[in-house]
Amino acid sequence: MKDFKDFTRERSDKDVIRRLIAYLKPHKVLFFFTLFLMAITLIVQLLPPFLIGMIIDILTTDTLEYGEKLDRILIIGGIFLGLLIVTNFVAYVQTFWLQRIGQQIVVTMREDVFAHIQNLSIGQINQVPVGKLVTRVTNDTNTLSEMYTSVAVNLIRNVFYMLAILIILFFINWKITLIVMTTLPLVVIATIIFRKFSRMAYRRVRSNVAEVNAFLSENLSGMKVTQIFNQEEKKRGEFRERSEKLRNSYLQEILVFGVYRPAIYAFGMLGMIIVLFVGVADVINPAIPFTAGLLFSFYLYVENFFEPIQQLAEQFNMLQNAFASAEKIFDVLDTKPDIVDEDDAMELESFTGAIEFKDVWFAYLPDQWVLRGVSFKVKPGDTVAFVGATGSGKTTILALIVRNYDIQKGQILIDGIDIRRIKRSSLRRHIGQMLQDVFLFSGTIRENITLRDEDITPEEVKSASEYVGANTFIDHLSDNYDHVVLERGNNFSSGQRQLISFARALVYKPSLMILDEATANIDSETEALIQESLTKLMNISTMIIVAHRLSTIQHCDKIILMQQGEIKEQGSHQELLKLKGLYYNLYQLQYEEKEQPEILEMA
Repeated sequence: MKDFKDFTRERSDKDVIRRLIAYLKPHKVLFFFTLFLMAITLIVQLLPPFLIGMIIDILTTDTLEYGEKLDRILIIGGIFLGLLIVTNFVAYVQTFWLQRIGQQIVVTMREDVFAHIQNLSIGQINQVPVGKLVTRVTNDTNTLSEMYTSVAVNLIRNVFYMLAILIILFFINWKITLIVMTTLPLVVIATIIFRKFSRMAYRRVRSNVAEVNAFLSENLSGMKVTQIFNQEEKKRGEFRERSEKLRNSYLQEILVFGVYRPAIYAFGMLGMIIVLFVGVADVINPAIPFTAGLLFSFYLYVENFFEPIQQLAEQFNMLQNAFASAEKIFDVLDTKPDIVDEDDAMELESFTGAIEFKDVWFAYLPDQWVLRGVSFKVKPGDTVAFVGATGSGKTTILALIVRNYDIQKGQILIDGIDIRRIKRSSLRRHIGQMLQDVFLFSGTIRENITLRDEDITPEEVKSASEYVGANTFIDHLSDNYDHVVLERGNNFSSGQRQLISFARALVYKPSLMILDEATANIDSETEALIQESLTKLMNISTMIIVAHRLSTIQHCDKIILMQQGEIKEQGSHQELLKLKGLYYNLYQLQYEEKEQPEILEMA
């Protein structure tokens, strides 16, 4: 079994960017359209400093009359107003389409992660707390949404904006520009240092968010146990420990950004001080054609040059956060399912239910064998029960039949075909399962029976419910099959949940019915209903039962007793009693008071 653990594999930025761009490709036309709109707003935003400089030069020109000055300023003001309207409208359109693209990408990615998790084996999923998987599908994908809708385009915009300003600055006064550019190496060094420490901080944050979600998911599900044993204070302390760990990782993240942003701001201020110091000297020097308006425009352009650098700091901050989330998501997507269909796996339209185990060996962990050379046959239409102590391998056999796990040695055959040659979906379509711990989804009783399969008719739902006896309580509900099921079916008893589960399995008309301790948590009256249904089903399909209550399996065609992963005894109920072996002792233990006379007579 391939491990599926919650770790973050360090990936290069190039690898992360390449995979994120792959999600953008289906929307490339709209994305380039938003880049075109960005170019329009960028050109428009380059004009205001120049227009303001023109206004200053108009005001300081002695050769112009008051009326001429006013007319020119009004014209420039009108242009300024027009540019403002155009910029806001284009920015609105750009934002709308960017958000649309970003949300669609996040939906696609969220569906990919969920679908991939569904394809992993039960063993792989059990290695990771549910809360961490929820974090991958929700929190981490939402973090990437901001990157697609804001960071990506703004990063491109700011880079081009800075290049455009740099060209304008060289055009206005190349000497001052070269002096100002001496601060850029400091910006580059600060950014390289920030990149290293920020990625580490964001990885810690994402891991700790997942830890908190996993703890919450587990403890909300187990709240009843916590309250029964008065463990509220202890659990509160454990939660506080994880919460403080998350807080500290956030503080480390803030500290890294809190140092970087002021450093960039300081370099920007240094550049503007240089402009004022050198520029004023040029303005007052009559030999240099450098007006006060040009100086002010130059000052504004320098300020605008460093402003995107500060924005880049924030965007780089969000980018590192997004990359950390992307790493977590790609770790899930890169986890290969350890159970996959073969390339030439076949579809089964139906099967008779003949099952054969040939010298099957299986271990969840290397060299810790749960099954050791297990071999048996089940004939079509037979009912076979497995009994034995906890940990003897009974439930494992059921999990192997439906390929929740793959065996290490031997063969499992259905109708003479190795189950590894059958598509998993095809195999499971013909198998109905009833488990000890019934899971009901939020919705109605009908939706829980059909699992929202619209091909199943209301008549089939009602027929299956009547067959298993579930109608005995459903018919007494005010809205019958449309009665709302609360989370995990908490508004029904264990027996009622089991009957709904039984109807769910039956409505799909399985060729093989699997029952794993299906009567362990129910009352005697409900057990009698299920026992009656089992008797009916014995004539319909092959049935495999795991049970501790021997009363539910006495009429099975074959009973197989497991011990430490091996088959010790097999035969009918009467045959095993006559052996006076392990099954006889187990039966005697359960019925030593009630059935003692009958045992002695049969012996």
